[in-house]
Amino acid sequence: MFRKLILFATLLTLCVVVLGAYVRLSDAGLGCPDWPGCYGKITPHHAAEHIEEAHAAAPHGPVSMAKAWKEMVHRYLAASLGFLIIVIAAMAWKMRVRLDQSPWLPIALVAVVILQGLFGKWTVTMLLKPAIVTGHLIGGLTTLALLTWLSMRQAASRPGVRTSGGLRIAAALGFVLLACQITLGGWVSTNYAALACSDLPTCQGAWLPAMDFANAFHVVRELGQTASGDLLPLPALTAIHWTHRIGAMLVAGYLLVLGAILVGAGMRRDGALLVAIVVLQFCLGLSNVWFGLPLGIAVAHNGGAALLVVLLTVINFRVAGSAAHVTLAFHPKIVSQSPR
Repeated sequence: MFRKLILFATLLTLCVVVLGAYVRLSDAGLGCPDWPGCYGKITPHHAAEHIEEAHAAAPHGPVSMAKAWKEMVHRYLAASLGFLIIVIAAMAWKMRVRLDQSPWLPIALVAVVILQGLFGKWTVTMLLKPAIVTGHLIGGLTTLALLTWLSMRQAASRPGVRTSGGLRIAAALGFVLLACQITLGGWVSTNYAALACSDLPTCQGAWLPAMDFANAFHVVRELGQTASGDLLPLPALTAIHWTHRIGAMLVAGYLLVLGAILVGAGMRRDGALLVAIVVLQFCLGLSNVWFGLPLGIAVAHNGGAALLVVLLTVINFRVAGSAAHVTLAFHPKIVSQSPR
């Protein structure tokens, strides 16, 4: 039951992350402009009068009944996930002796979820400030990675492969590079810079367009503004998009090589799956530019990033398997039970 509960929480987290991307990309992040309810009510249905008034005042604004429901369904699922993680942590602590596992990873997950709840609140109350929204994305994917690792740890059998220290370092580096690229992607999305370069393979007809990196990567500022409060210029948006584009080529290249190395090391399924998802993700990124950021493709691109987080977490767990087996071989309980 404990193992199934963790697996369900992992799948639910994946759904919450993808749904969060859908809410953001469909401009529903302020569908309910307060938190945690909607105009102080538990559902948009109960707040219908306030929503209709706001929509009538600004028909093209962020508030409508459809957007309010998108936002609140995301909140309901996120709150359910938070409760589920608290239950998992309590069970891990209670069964720590029987499981023979440290409960600190599930407890750390509770801390991450609390921070995520705060980011969710600040996303609304700080009016989609880019640093907060990007932090919210990172927190969601961190939750997904930790739950994936915890789920792998509960497997009845934990097959390890005989790996070198070099492969373990390469897999860890792949995860770090992916995390950096996803953070860049979040920065692109939260600054609405996805279409700052609308042509391929060049950007605005040039290989090196005019770019403003100082304002592009100034973290503490409002949405669409520089740190001084001026309108964020196009060269700043271009710098954000161009950096993510270059990062995509570098990280994709590294992960493709890592996939080939994994195949050669005997992890054929993991290596082949990594190559397939990286190629798909790269094509989705190109399609976002080529087709002008259609909602379905943009959401799928976010989903692809989440799947890569899951897969690289699994790969890192498995390549650490040989070290885990060495640890188990010298575990006092196992040594005492081994035949003499």
